[in-house]
Amino acid sequence: MPRPVSWHTPDVKRVVAARTGLVYSVGVAASLSFAALSILAAHLGVFGFDHSTQELVVRTRLASLHGSMEAVSLLGQGIALAPLIVLASLLAWRPRRRWALALPLVMAGTGALQFLAKWAVDRPRPNEAAWGFPSGHALTLLVFFGLLAYLVCTSGTRRCWRWTSVVLAVATVSTVGFSRLYLNMHWLSDVGGGFAVGLAYLLLVIWLVESLPIRRPRTAPGATEAPTPVPVTLPS
Repeated sequence: MPRPVSWHTPDVKRVVAARTGLVYSVGVAASLSFAALSILAAHLGVFGFDHSTQELVVRTRLASLHGSMEAVSLLGQGIALAPLIVLASLLAWRPRRRWALALPLVMAGTGALQFLAKWAVDRPRPNEAAWGFPSGHALTLLVFFGLLAYLVCTSGTRRCWRWTSVVLAVATVSTVGFSRLYLNMHWLSDVGGGFAVGLAYLLLVIWLVESLPIRRPRTAPGATEAPTPVPVTLPS
């Protein structure tokens, strides 16, 4: 049975410190990976492994799969993503109001971020269209489904549902990433760059939003509010 404890116990402090350090390390690694890919893509163009991967993807192309790949790829476009953002904000309004308000702004930020990155690198796509790096689909959907998985994992729901949300998020984002290769819309490094900058942006957003102060109701003059311990569930 999980046991409720206070935030100020040594066990909780060690867990929080360890997880904070891990998140910080992952965020730095993702940022550096994206920076390195951006510089190399801007100066060297397409990499050798991009061509090799594209040759392998060509062998998987079947007429029966083309429609499915286009449908999956549609998730990263505004016509499909905008209703999902609205629905997620509505569902989060009562339990996580700050995230319900922040989600549309966060997703708008992904659009600005990808525009800036595409303009700076200016590398063409495999089909010779402009502005391929990084993949906007990979960036946007990693942030969106990553945030959904984060909200589920921090909601206090059952462990099986937390793991399910993570698996579904990873599977969806990976499938959309592959669809961009399959449809000849991006190189592998485009998708990898989108994942890297998306992960760095996702972790930064989570840190910023969760750092916002919580507004507490005012107490009557002369009244004192007794501090209440916050229950935290530690693995048994």
